[in-house]
Amino acid sequence: MMFIMRSAFWLTVAFLVIKPEADLRHSAETMADQALATGSQFVADQIDAIECDTIQCFGGKAIVAAALPPIPPSGTPMHEAPQDDPVPYPRPRPDRSG
Repeated sequence: MMFIMRSAFWLTVAFLVIKPEADLRHSAETMADQALATGSQFVADQIDAIECDTIQCFGGKAIVAAALPPIPPSGTPMHEAPQDDPVPYPRPRPDRSG
């Protein structure tokens, strides 16, 4: 009985967290963009935190800054979602069906 109560509790919590009308695709894109921007900012801050007193150090920082290209925004995903067909139609019947 406790197993059923525990399962019902966690299923209810999952249902409340992931709502049926939630657009997960949009939230995943914004979260990924935010994570990439935060990571890039962290790397830039760490490079700027290095104290340089020689020209070799300044050159190394410039090379690292040039090697890290800016991350393009993810406007279109790599795999675009298929478009829903407005009119459903049945699949053609095989010739052997008659």
